[in-house]
Amino acid sequence: MTSLGGALGGASVAPRALSGDAAPLADARRLSFNQATAERHPLGDVIDACARNGVPGISIWRHKLADAGLERTARRIRDAGLFVSSLCRGGMFPAATATERAARIDDNRRAIDESAALGAEVLVLVCGAAPDRDLAAAREMVGEGIAAIAPYAAERGIRLGIEPLHPAFAAERSCITTMREARLIAERFAPGNVGVVVDVYHVWWDPERAAEIARLGERIAGYHVNDWLVPAKNVLMNRGMMGDGVIELRRIRAEVERAGYRGPIEVEIFNEALWERPLDEIVRLTKDRFVEVA
Repeated sequence: MTSLGGALGGASVAPRALSGDAAPLADARRLSFNQATAERHPLGDVIDACARNGVPGISIWRHKLADAGLERTARRIRDAGLFVSSLCRGGMFPAATATERAARIDDNRRAIDESAALGAEVLVLVCGAAPDRDLAAAREMVGEGIAAIAPYAAERGIRLGIEPLHPAFAAERSCITTMREARLIAERFAPGNVGVVVDVYHVWWDPERAAEIARLGERIAGYHVNDWLVPAKNVLMNRGMMGDGVIELRRIRAEVERAGYRGPIEVEIFNEALWERPLDEIVRLTKDRFVEVA
């Protein structure tokens, strides 16, 4: 591993000008292309496209890894000279029975092993929703689940990154919906073992965002960029290319960098219209917008 320590369904037609307390232009050497941004394309092709277009990093989802094969993918990434910023996803800890919860712990251990084999810096945790209506109990299961896998991750040199999701996902994907919730769990562990992933799509709206990012400091385990399109039509697929939506991207990056984060920046976009584009076009557009806007 080399460690780094046009409108798409929205109303805009050009990158939005940014102002205010903004960071300078992004450094393309920090760019990591999250494979979900080109979901319709095979993982091997995405790896090759990143190398071909000068994108230095990649983030991988486990369903694509299963299709492509772990050893083959690890070798292809090494040959391409890319770094792996993260593997997604672990987590999904809450479940109705102890047997189900134990099975999910076992799956997280497999994800940690996959992360180590890839040379990934972080295993992203999408923590999971309540199996019933008891959100408080589900949040306890999340804490217990992370405690169960944290020593295993530490032994293998993998950092766990809790990713709080937008509250709209609480019923289906994660009972952890704010940076404060994620931080309070992460603070039970050493910063190098468990941190928090800041994804602008999920946190841009939070009135405590700047204060929470500052509190996170060295616990920031990853930073993801994209944009929030308006009008919102489908909350899962509402992510847009940077500059096509309403998020103050450089302001948030300035907050993250003031907190001390200097690691990879992932572009992760779920958008059906983007997915239909040719692969090299997606990668080139991502790189251009990353430098111009993110």
